[in-house]
Amino acid sequence: MLTEHCEFFFKIMNDQHLTPNTKTDRGMFVKDRIKLLIVDDSKIMRQVIAKIFETDDLIQVVGEASNGKEALEIIPQLNPDVITLDINMPVMDGLTTLKHVMIKHPTPVVMLSTLTKEGATMTFDTLKYGAVDFIHKPSNQHPESLGEQCQAVLKKVVLAANVRIGTMKYIRTRSKSPEPGANEGERVCKYICAMGASEGGYGTLLKIIPQLNPELPAAILVVLYETSRNVDAFASYLDDNSKLKVRRAVDGEYVEAGSCYLVSGKQYVTLHEFYGEYSLAINTAPFTIHKGGINMLMFSIAEVMKEHGMGVLLSGSGQDGSEGLSEIIRMGGTAIVQDPKNCLYKEMPTSAITHCKTVDAVMPDTSIAAEISQRFSVS
Repeated sequence: MLTEHCEFFFKIMNDQHLTPNTKTDRGMFVKDRIKLLIVDDSKIMRQVIAKIFETDDLIQVVGEASNGKEALEIIPQLNPDVITLDINMPVMDGLTTLKHVMIKHPTPVVMLSTLTKEGATMTFDTLKYGAVDFIHKPSNQHPESLGEQCQAVLKKVVLAANVRIGTMKYIRTRSKSPEPGANEGERVCKYICAMGASEGGYGTLLKIIPQLNPELPAAILVVLYETSRNVDAFASYLDDNSKLKVRRAVDGEYVEAGSCYLVSGKQYVTLHEFYGEYSLAINTAPFTIHKGGINMLMFSIAEVMKEHGMGVLLSGSGQDGSEGLSEIIRMGGTAIVQDPKNCLYKEMPTSAITHCKTVDAVMPDTSIAAEISQRFSVS
């Protein structure tokens, strides 16, 4: 029965002529073939995943493993460039394996599972522990879109191979219990930091926001190009895993120091000052096809905060944020850009570096929280 299922899957793939042109379809070149390790407890699924890469001239499947323990044993010998990793496996599950990989053999990992869905807690967990991306397993339940599913897997593996990562530091859930004598109402918001991210932003923000000190004399405003529903889910997850307060931004509310506010890229948010306090105005973006929410926020931060404003541009496609970050610099504020080599999608930070020319810092996402704290004088 399983063999028939596998043959049916392969037949659909062949019928759809899955023969990707890896250089033109993905717009990128790789000097050497990408070495891929497939980790999945299902032999059939390993065959299916390997089949996806058969016609690709950039990717070579160098090994397979049926569980995490087996994968950890062969990684030193195979030295893969990318690992696709399932979650539910015997002996050692995917999350446990991921933690060991990031500590012992830092390697780009793409989670490939039926559990990795957009906005799911399990998906955020995998990114928290170091996975660079995620995707749902290809399914023959929708044969009409199987070609697209397989192309998406191909693209994510190639993008992951171009991410430079280091040893992962665990992001532990932090208690929000107030410090003795702390009085949140008396903490003055002296600075505003605007962050912008799109594709690849989940994992990057998970390396920054949970590491920020709630005693920051600053508020963090984040524009994330995801659907409103997914931004809601991510804000809740970040709040559970951060010591500072994280929430969806609400039109008209006053911002508080030591808090982080998330908005969808389909919204325009601006900052307004009233007698030394700051509030948000949020409106639906008039042209959702054209990204502009990050620029809008950063222009507003530059105008209101001047030298007390900060802009941080993270992983993403397109050029949104470059002009806004340049304005923050012009008004005397601070500009930080995630190192493109550390990004899943490099276009947005690369554009910012080219456009601004004089950014204050270009660094991996794991260093940005410490840089923000230093700039805002928080040890």
